[in-house]
Amino acid sequence: MFEVGRDIFKHGFTGAVGNVAGHRRLRFVYSLFLVAFVVFSVRTFQLAARGSDRVRQSIGSADWIVRRADIIDRNGDILAKNLMSCDIWITPKQVKVKKRENIAQFIHELFPFEYSEQDVFKILNASKRVRIKKMADENTCRKALRNRFDGVEIVSEQRRIYPKHRLFSHIVGFVGRSSNDDLFKGRAGVEKEFDDYLVNNTAPLQVSLDSRIQSVFYEQLARAIGLYQAKGAMGMLMNSRTGEMIAMVSLPDFDPENLSKVSMFPLLDGVYEFGSVFKVFNTAMAIENGINKEYLVTRPYPIKDKFNRTVYNISDVKSFRPPRPYLGVDEIMLHSCNVGSAQIAHDLPYGTQQEFMHRVHMDEPLQLDFGRAAKTLMPRQWGPTERATVSIGHGISVTPMHVLLGINSMTNGGIYIYPTILKKEIGPMVGERVLDSEISERLRGVMYRIAEETTGRNARVMGMKIGGKTGTAEKHVNGRIETSKNMTTFIGVFPIEAPQYIIMVTIDEPQRTEASSMQRTAAWNAAPTAGKILNAILPLLFE
Repeated sequence: MFEVGRDIFKHGFTGAVGNVAGHRRLRFVYSLFLVAFVVFSVRTFQLAARGSDRVRQSIGSADWIVRRADIIDRNGDILAKNLMSCDIWITPKQVKVKKRENIAQFIHELFPFEYSEQDVFKILNASKRVRIKKMADENTCRKALRNRFDGVEIVSEQRRIYPKHRLFSHIVGFVGRSSNDDLFKGRAGVEKEFDDYLVNNTAPLQVSLDSRIQSVFYEQLARAIGLYQAKGAMGMLMNSRTGEMIAMVSLPDFDPENLSKVSMFPLLDGVYEFGSVFKVFNTAMAIENGINKEYLVTRPYPIKDKFNRTVYNISDVKSFRPPRPYLGVDEIMLHSCNVGSAQIAHDLPYGTQQEFMHRVHMDEPLQLDFGRAAKTLMPRQWGPTERATVSIGHGISVTPMHVLLGINSMTNGGIYIYPTILKKEIGPMVGERVLDSEISERLRGVMYRIAEETTGRNARVMGMKIGGKTGTAEKHVNGRIETSKNMTTFIGVFPIEAPQYIIMVTIDEPQRTEASSMQRTAAWNAAPTAGKILNAILPLLFE
C-alpha cells in the first residue's frame, strides 16, 4: 500500500508527464489518508496502554480489573468499594444462526426467572437491538464476559459504593469521574487525601476507624439533636497514645452515593469558641508559673484600661455557687469559675498565653494525614480584655481537632501527638513534650473531680473512672454575639489513672427542653450525650 502511495504521491495516476492539477489533488488526498492513519494508530496504542474495559471486552477478555482500592475499617469492614455492573444487549442481525440456540440457553441460565429460552428466541427473531438487562450485578457480568457471542454486547461500568452509607460520609468522603471516563478521582475525605494510593494499589486501605463505635456515636448524636432540638452535633474518639482516630461523626451529613445535597461544612471543619474547656489550659499555665494563691470570686472582676477605668466586667453565670468566697487554682477549674480564671490570666507573665497557645499549636492550621484543619482566629492584640477572655475560652476560635489534641496533651502525660486516620500497630508514644508529666497528673485529678462532683457528673459511667471538662460558648452571628445560640462541649479522658482514649462531644445550638431540665449549658446536653456514648462503647474498647 505504502509503495503504491509513494508512487501516486510522486507521479500521480498519469505518471510524471500527466496532468499537474490532478497530481496535486491526488497528493492532497493521500496526505489526508496518511494523517488519518497516524491518528488512528496513536489512538489505538493509547487505548491498549490504558487497558480500558471497552478495549478488553472487544478483544474477548473475561477479566475485569478493579480501578480503585477498597477502603476498610480497623476490623476489615468495607467502607468504600468499586462495584462492577453492566448492561447486556442483543443485536439480532449480528447473531449467527448456528449460535441462536446457544445464546437462548445462555441468557436463560443468566436470568432464569426473567427469560425463558422461548423469550430469547422472540428477541432474536426481531430486528431491533434490545437491552435485556440493565445494571446486572458483578457475578452476572463476570459470567457474561467469560461467554462471548457475536451479537451479545456487554457494556460494563464500575461504580463506587459505600456500604455504610451516611455513617462515614464526612470522613471517607466521595469520588467523581475524572477526565478519563473509566477512572474515579477522590473529591473529599479519605478518598481525596489518599487518592494516589487508592488509584495505584489493589490492596485495601485500612483506616483506624471502628464501624461499631462510629455507629454508637452516630445514633446518640442524632438522638441528641432531637432531644435538645439542636442544629447539629459532632463527636470524636481518639486513642490518647497512638493518635488513631476511632470515631468521627458530624451531623448533618449526606449520602455519598447521592450527592444532590452535600453539606461540605461539617462541625468538624469549622472554627468556634469553646468556652470553659480552655480553663484546662489556663490552669496548666498557672501551675507551670508557680501561681499558688486564692482569689476572691464572689463579685464580678473588672477589666480596666490604662487610665484605670473599667471597660469590661468578667462575671459568672447566675447558677454559679462557690463553696467559699476565695478559691485556689485547682478549685477555680473544678467549679469552672470565670472570675477566678480571669484573675489568674492577669497574674501570668505577659506573653505566657501567646507562647503556650503556640506550644500546643492553637495558632496554626494543622496538617493532618486526613486533611488540613482550618486556620484559627487568635486575638489581634493581647491586652487586659483579651487575656481575660481567652482564659475562659472566648475571643479565640479554633477547630474541634485543635481542642481535642490540646486537651489530650494536657492529660496523657504532657505529650502532643498528631492524629492519624490509618490503623497503627501498638508501640511507644511518639510526640513532642509540651507539659511536665506532674502537671498533667494534677490536671487529671481535677478533671476526675469535675466528672464526679460538678459539671461533668452527667457523663459518669459504671465501671470506669473518667475525667472531663465542659464548655459553653455563645455563638457569633454576623459579627455579633447571640446569647440565645450556644455551642456546648464535653471533653473526657479515660481511664483517668492512665488515659488510653479521649472523647469529645459538641452540640450546636441546643434549646431549653425537658430532656435538659430547661437548661442550655454543656452539663445538661453534651455531658449526658457523652455518657450514653461511653456506656455503649466501653465493652467494645476493652473487650
